Amino acid sequence: MKLVIMTKPTFFVEEDKIITTLFEEGMESLHLHKPNSSPVYSERLLSLLPESYYRKIIVHDHYYLKNEYGLGAIHIDNPSDNLPEGYKGKFTRTCEELSQIKEMKKKSEYVILKGVHDSLSAPETKVRFSIVELEAAAKSGLIDRYVYAMGGMDIENIRQAKELGFGGVVICGDLWNRFDIHSEMDYKRLMTHFEKLRKAVS
Repeated sequence: MKLVIMTKPTFFVEEDKIITTLFEEGMESLHLHKPNSSPVYSERLLSLLPESYYRKIIVHDHYYLKNEYGLGAIHIDNPSDNLPEGYKGKFTRTCEELSQIKEMKKKSEYVILKGVHDSLSAPETKVRFSIVELEAAAKSGLIDRYVYAMGGMDIENIRQAKELGFGGVVICGDLWNRFDIHSEMDYKRLMTHFEKLRKAVS
C-alpha cells in the first residue's frame, strides 16, 4: 500500500525543512496542495527543496510548475474539470462519488476517493460513504490498487483501508496536527508519527 502525504493548505516557516526531512526519511509522494494561494509562494517553497525530490511531488493548481520544476505529475481536484489543454504528462484525479471511479482511473496514475471518513484538516468535509457502500465497491473491483483513500485517514483506520483493497492512503491532518506552527520549532513528534504511518502501510 502506498503512503501519500498532502501538504497543509497554508504555508508556514518550517515547511521546507520538514518536507525535506520527510523525503530523507523515505516519503515517496507529496501532493503540493495550497488552495487559493499565489503561485509565487509555491515557487518559493519548491526552490527551497532539493531538486532530487521534485519528481516525487504532484502539484494541485498552478500546473505550469510541473514542467518548470520537473515535478512528477499534476492533480485534478474537481471531478468535472478536464486536463489542461495540450497536457501530455502524468496526472492523478479526485473522485467524490463511487460512480466516477471506473471512468477516471482509466488514464490516471491513480484516483483519490475523497470523503472516506470525516476530514481531520477540513472539518466541513464529512464522510460520504457508508462502510457497506465501500465493501460493495471493493467486492465489485471498483476499489483496487489504483484508488487511494482520503478524508480522515489516520494510523487507526489504515488497516480498514488496506482490507478494503485501497492501493494507498492520503494523509494530511493526522501528520500535520502533530506540529504546532505557532509554538514549536522541533518536529521530532511529527517525524516519529511519520515512521508509524510508514510501518502501518507496509
